[in-house]
Amino acid sequence: MSSESRLRAGSTDFDPSRLTVARRLRGMTKADLARALGVTPTAITQYEKATRPTQAVLAQICLVLGMPREFFGAGNPMTLLPASGAHFRSLRATSAKAREQVLAYGELCLELVELLGHYVDLPEVALPELKLPVEITPEAILHAAAEVRRQWGIEAGPIPSVVQLLEAHGVVVIRLPRGTDAMVDALSTQSGGRPLVFLSPSKDDKARSRFDAAHELGHLVLHPDTEPGSKLVEREANSFASELLMPQDEIFRQLPSRIDWPKLHDLKRHWGVSLRALVFRAHSLGRLSDASYRRANQQLSVWGLPEPGPLGPAESPQMLGVARDLLADHGVDLSSVLAQGRIAVEVTEAVLAAGSKMRPRVDLA
Repeated sequence: MSSESRLRAGSTDFDPSRLTVARRLRGMTKADLARALGVTPTAITQYEKATRPTQAVLAQICLVLGMPREFFGAGNPMTLLPASGAHFRSLRATSAKAREQVLAYGELCLELVELLGHYVDLPEVALPELKLPVEITPEAILHAAAEVRRQWGIEAGPIPSVVQLLEAHGVVVIRLPRGTDAMVDALSTQSGGRPLVFLSPSKDDKARSRFDAAHELGHLVLHPDTEPGSKLVEREANSFASELLMPQDEIFRQLPSRIDWPKLHDLKRHWGVSLRALVFRAHSLGRLSDASYRRANQQLSVWGLPEPGPLGPAESPQMLGVARDLLADHGVDLSSVLAQGRIAVEVTEAVLAAGSKMRPRVDLA
């Protein structure tokens, strides 16, 4: 048997979907990886379809992508998340490479969640079932937010934690990795086994993180089959978030009919939303005139970010960190679990940090 034949014979333990995930995770196009390996882009395409690389090429792949050989093993293919099914806040301003990198991170996250689910009883997915009209109207959005509150048993008044509310109903919430393209803001998708919501690590602000989480929930319940990216779709998600966090029938008479910053600060602390969100709400409900709305926004622009009167650090996900701790409490060796799932330790630590109370410090560069 020739040396080439022996190399090919030894490369049967290879899953092409895992190469796709690893390449995108590192922010590399097929052409980028081909140049690094000294092969053609067509060869990379074939590797990601069905053709198995030789052991020598696979060793190079591991080195270039910084993944252990075991990660690429067969027997546990990964589900790829299509960009067409993800609601990126700034879709047109986000490069295809940045979108692919974040989605690859999400694929690894969902793979880890599925693996942990074999050992820990995670919350079942329970997104509200809504009957929506073909054309979503303001009245339909108001009804949708009210239905979410009703079906999820949310009491009147402020929601204590939007992130924990999502997690309690089976939505996976994690922070975007540090080092992610700055144009990538919060996003959501339900193309995988569980709904997935990413929140920006740069918004270390409770009010903004709560609104972002509510906005992404809006996409999950209003736009499960809607093409992402349009300004209309984003406005609808914003309207949903406003109604979910500040129900019209509860907040209307609380909102000032003129610019009253002390009053708005009180409402900010009570409802857990930003001054800008309150000013927008007051104007949209007819409490503030157009002129007052303009002056209020001019003042907010002068103050800039962070706004005065911070509410504290952003709400943090907990589900993955709690699952990890439960494994340890019951004597389950996490390393053995990860080996079974062929998940790289480095990536696992990053995902667990991004889905835990601790502040994530992840860099995909």
